[in-house]
Amino acid sequence: MTGLLERAVASNFPAGEQQSRNSGERETLAVAVSEEESATSDKEGKRKSYGWTSAVKKVVSSSSMRRLQERILGTNRVDVSSSNSDIWLLGINYKVSPEESSDGDNYGLDAFLQDFSSRIWITYRKGFDPIVDTKFVSDVNWGCMIRSSQMLVAQAMLFHHLGRSWRKPTQKPYEREYVRILHHFGDSGMSAFSIHNLLQAGRNYGLAAGSWVGPYAMCRAWATLTQPNGQHGDKTKEILPMVVYVVSGDEDGERGGAPVICIDNVARLCSDATSDHVTWLPILLLVPLVLGLEKINPRYIPLLCETFTFPQSLGILGGKTGASTYIVGVQDNKALYLDPHEVQQAVDIKEDDFEAETSSYHCSVVRQMQLDLIDPSLAIGFYCRDKDDFDDFCSRASALGDRSNGAPLFTVTQSPQSSRTIHQGTLMENIDGSDDFRVGETFNTEDICDDSQTQEDEWQIL
Repeated sequence: MTGLLERAVASNFPAGEQQSRNSGERETLAVAVSEEESATSDKEGKRKSYGWTSAVKKVVSSSSMRRLQERILGTNRVDVSSSNSDIWLLGINYKVSPEESSDGDNYGLDAFLQDFSSRIWITYRKGFDPIVDTKFVSDVNWGCMIRSSQMLVAQAMLFHHLGRSWRKPTQKPYEREYVRILHHFGDSGMSAFSIHNLLQAGRNYGLAAGSWVGPYAMCRAWATLTQPNGQHGDKTKEILPMVVYVVSGDEDGERGGAPVICIDNVARLCSDATSDHVTWLPILLLVPLVLGLEKINPRYIPLLCETFTFPQSLGILGGKTGASTYIVGVQDNKALYLDPHEVQQAVDIKEDDFEAETSSYHCSVVRQMQLDLIDPSLAIGFYCRDKDDFDDFCSRASALGDRSNGAPLFTVTQSPQSSRTIHQGTLMENIDGSDDFRVGETFNTEDICDDSQTQEDEWQIL
């Protein structure tokens, strides 16, 4: 069956556009399912494969093929009501048990589903304008990390312009800011945060059409695209009125170890003295991490879960190896996510079209994966609206670090000079090998992983 599907995919792409299928890319079946309607420019190949392609179309349209795809990706739909445990969704707690959600508050199961379906969902698209210097008119089989990052940044823009309590409108005309956000993530060079512009911005970090990219390079591409003195600086500053700060290990950003957030650096970046008085700009924090070698170290899982309790939470870019997803919440030992691997036709939403069809940017299907199956290479996002919000974030992050027993996700320090001491101290504590891990009040490591075996702290230079 695998060979059949691979041949079907090959027949649907013109010569020179065959996507890379290295060991890191695990989305072959997803492409076969999604690209069944793609046109081919090779007429001879089309005639030879027509019979097989027709057969594949019949197979992939069945529910059994969908289940096979989900099994290979290691993911599936989830009925969140089957568990009585709380759900944390981007900083908001939902009580889904019948006893707790029946007291008339707004944080039960229905409220969770409304919140989840209001998040902007960005997926593979086909039929868009060719990416510059290529013939690619689709990002199927290679663009999932880019799409996941677009979702995270889109949520930051939603939170900034419309607030965390915003929910998807049920009637038209839509709000101006909502339509404008969708327009900026369109699939053409005219849209500021399109896949076209992100690929161009990330060239120095290995971004290229047809190639899969990791979370660290993706974060750097966003920083490059939005930097004030960059090619798109003036345009993106107006559209994304916030500082994009990639948090890396040590002050020079390239030494590995626990990433360090320097408060003085953030204050310098966020201080805007262009007006008569100094103001504090909002900030989008992107924290790329490598929390293991071949698999995630279980001691970090409770810490990752607790980041979803932060009011500033924007979720996680992560998933299985070569198959990125956008993780927006947690319940028990499972990550809840939006899946970018659905293929949809490219749409062009004008920023002044308040009657636009926006259903392809929202998803009501909640999917899950086991937290211990997440690839160790990931990135966490946070949005801080103002200085008070950033101070609150630093307080929460510092408390989380204090509970990490020497293995924090990231650390907070006042100045760049002190980051050296923190970095070296963290490494020495890691070398010590102590595994007496203390967790916070929200998540218990016994519910997620077995601490009976000694775990190494596996840091990798980003």
